[in-house]
Parts: sequence; structure tokens; C-alpha cells
Amino acid sequence: MTTLQSVPATGTRPAAGSLPGRAETREQLSKATYDLLVIGGGILGISTAWHAAQSGLRVALVDAGDFAGATSSASSKLLHGGLRYLQTGAVKLVAENHFERRAVSRQVAPHLANPLTFYLPVYKGGPHGAAKLGAGVFAYSALSAFGDGVGHVIGPARAQRDVPELRTENLKAVAVYGDDQMNDSRMALMTVRAAVQSGATVLNHAEVTGLRFTKGRVTGAELKDRTDGTEFGVSARLVLNATGPWVDHLRRMEDPNAAPSIRLSKGAHLVLKRTSPWKAALATPIDKYRITFALPWEDMLLLGTTDEEYEGDPADVAINEKDTAQILDEAAYSIRDQQLSRDLITYSFAGLRVLPGGPGDTSKAKRETVVTEGSGGMLSVAGGKWTTFRHIGRTVMNKLAALPGHPLGEYDEGLVPISRLPKKLPLPGIANPNAVAHRLLVGGDTPGSRIAEDTARHLATHYGSLSFDIARLAEDDPALAERIHPDAPEIWAQVAYARDQEWAETADDVLRRRTTLTIRGLATDEIRARVEDVLGRKA
Repeated sequence: MTTLQSVPATGTRPAAGSLPGRAETREQLSKATYDLLVIGGGILGISTAWHAAQSGLRVALVDAGDFAGATSSASSKLLHGGLRYLQTGAVKLVAENHFERRAVSRQVAPHLANPLTFYLPVYKGGPHGAAKLGAGVFAYSALSAFGDGVGHVIGPARAQRDVPELRTENLKAVAVYGDDQMNDSRMALMTVRAAVQSGATVLNHAEVTGLRFTKGRVTGAELKDRTDGTEFGVSARLVLNATGPWVDHLRRMEDPNAAPSIRLSKGAHLVLKRTSPWKAALATPIDKYRITFALPWEDMLLLGTTDEEYEGDPADVAINEKDTAQILDEAAYSIRDQQLSRDLITYSFAGLRVLPGGPGDTSKAKRETVVTEGSGGMLSVAGGKWTTFRHIGRTVMNKLAALPGHPLGEYDEGLVPISRLPKKLPLPGIANPNAVAHRLLVGGDTPGSRIAEDTARHLATHYGSLSFDIARLAEDDPALAERIHPDAPEIWAQVAYARDQEWAETADDVLRRRTTLTIRGLATDEIRARVEDVLGRKA
């Protein structure tokens, strides 16, 4: 087995065809006048930039941190119809969510999403009975045109075969339905790549320090490159504020008297080592409205989530002892104690849901997207669900096209209306991950160059056909073929690839969002130093 101490130094020159450097990108941003400047590199801003670039607009996208560095990488990693919405009678919403879920997992990004069977346990004295939940999962699957099978009910013994850690005391039955899951960071990065391939100019770690105004209208932004302090600006005919939890902060740059437009809900999660294989996920009702999830994800177990109003600085959101205790206590409704030992926790994280402003329990609030126009003409967009990220991008673009005065130009000037764009345009790397993994395993012309089975599977399900670019790096340089950590599937070629092709600037960019080292609890100080060394060898 490769030991951490034996991993060679991995600072190689950036490969040919690498992304433009930050200085070059800043110069490009400074000299051009864009049709649309999107501020905010979460999935909502990324999706809008992607669709806008497809339409023929000249698009720039900037973010103060990393792409998907906040809420968009702190989700429950699900593409789902929203079973709980059936309780409120939102049948049309569930059907729409299912349509988007199926489109992403089957046509847009089958290499980044995978089907997941859910078990919904029914305990004696629980908030719902077996008959009600059985009818609910049947209706849920019907709204998905039975594309994931027919929702049904099974007995405790059968369910425990698939989930050995399922608590069976007082378990009456288990309702079964299907959804999908993903690695949200990887999905976001592939969407950034799609936007760039469509013509967008993007820059992460670029903080907005002020807005540009022309005759009272917002016409761009002043920025500071957080990596080296360089200050520059971007001019645009229209500015879109897609900063998520910070949306009102940017609105106050436009108008100091702007009233709050959103409220925030904190959602926390825990990642644990698994004590046994899980072939299904658990979705356990806590009360009439809330469900707690236990999801097999990235060879680990993901538990969550909480839902409580948050009024602090979005930058300070973090999981605390109360969150950890709540997640473990709620998981204990359906999971045996040995799987819930705190010693098994490898990582924890918290994110902020952006909800429409107003009173009421955040757990019952609609996850809807709100678009507003400020006094200076800046558009602000907030809210929504990961599942519908493509739909949100199209919706925002339709709203932009309908603005009075047509600030983005008439469609007869060569722009393509959203209605005429491909409905299910795939993300880069689209391929059957099983075929990619097989090719990686049998590939390699040099003795000893073949990729390990777990690494091949990991690459195939996180990069799709782009895995072959990483495999070529590893074949050209044996040092890059070594594992980053012996207990994780990632190899050093992924770090070089993240640097050259995926806008990685910091160790966290690599270890938390472009690989799974952090969530596995393997981002040691030594590994961080080695990653920083690789990132520091930029041209």
C-alpha cells in the first residue's frame, strides 16, 4: 500500500490548454463591456450565466469566494421531487421537480448523478401511518411517471437486509420510493465549465467592493482579487445580484435604504464513517412536516438536516454542539446506536437556505425563487432548490428578456431566446460512468500504469469522460498517479487538474470541493501543504 510518506512531490508545470491566468482574466474583464455581469458563483448564478451565454450574450461571472463555496456545496446532495410537498397539496410542484430531476440525472448529467432508493420507516406511535405513507409514495412515483418504479411498502426484515443499521424495535413497515443524489460541488463546477464553453468569462475569489453607476443606473462593479489584492472593475449593461445569503448586502450597495427581501434558514449536516454497507437511504419522519435523512454518500454516511432561522452574518454560519446533538438524536429514531458514535464523525458543515421574507416557521416556507429590481436597475435573485437549477436559470433569463427597455438587446439582433435553446443540453463529460470506469481499468499501455478500481469508479462518477484527461496526466507522470491519501480514491493528478482546468486557488478549493478528502476527514496538515505546493507552481 502506498503510504503518505512515499507520495512524491507533485509540482508539475501547468498542462497545455490550461485555463487563462488570473491576470489575463482580470484584464479581459476590465477591458470589455458585458451584456450581463452575474455577481455570485453559487448554482443559481452559475446556471443563469450558462443559459445567458448560450443565448449569445456576453457574460461575466464573479464570486468573492470559490464557485459553490457556500450554500451550494452545503446541501443534502439530493435531486428530488420533494415528497413532503405532497402534504401541502403542491402536486404540480412535485411533478415539475420530478421532471427536472429526471432530466438532470438521465440526460444532462448522468455521469454526476445516481439513483438512490429511499426507505421511509413507519414506527409505532410515529407521525404517519403505513397506509398513509404507502399511498404517499405511490402518488409520488406516479408523478414521476413511475420512472423509478412504483412506490410501495415492504416489511422490516427485508428493509434491514439493505440497511443493516436500521432500528427495528417498534418498526411496523417501510415505505419505498426513488430519487437521485449527487456531489453538489462537482455538479456546480461542471456547470461553470459549461458556461465557459458557451463563452462566459468567470473569476472566483474576486470580491465586489462597490457598484458602478451611470446616470443613477448600476452599470458594473468594482472588485478586489482576494488572491493578491489587485483592484479592477467590470462594466455591464445589466448586473444580476445572485449572492444568495448576501443578496441584501449587495442590494444595500445599490440603495442604502433597501428593505430586507429575504430571511435565512440554517441547515446543518454530519458526515460519518459507515459501520456496514447501505444499499438504500433512510428518510425518517420527525413530525408532520420534517424528515431527517441518512444517506449513503461518497462511501460515507450523510446525516441531516436542521432547519432554524438564522440572523447572524452569513460568513459566520457553522455547525455547533446543539446542531450535532439534534442531528444524532433525530437519526437515532431509525438508526442503531453503533452507527451514531461521535467517534465516526469525519466532517460537519452548515449552509443557509435563502427564503422569501416574511413570518412563519422556516421548515414550512416555500423554496421559491424571488426576482426583484432595485432603484438602480440591478436585478436580485434569491432562493430555489438544487433540483431545479436549470429551470431557475431559464426563468431568470426570461425575466431579464422581458425587462422594460430591453437592456439586453432585442432577440432579432442575433440572440437566441430561451425557448429555442436545447431543453436538455448536457454538461461536459457526459458519458456512461460504468463504461468510463471500465475503460480506465483496462487502459494504460505502460506496465503498472493501470488505475485502481476504486479510483476508476471515483473518476468516472465525478468527471465522466473528462476522467481520461486525468488518466493521461497520471500516465505521463507517475508521481501524479499516486493516491493523495491511502484511505481515499483520489490521486495527485486531480490536484494538478483542479489547478489547471477547474479554477482551484486554495487548498480548501481542492480538498473540500474538487475532491472528497475533507469530508472523509483526511485533509491532514501534510496533505494541505503538499496541495498548496502544487497550486503555487502556476505559470
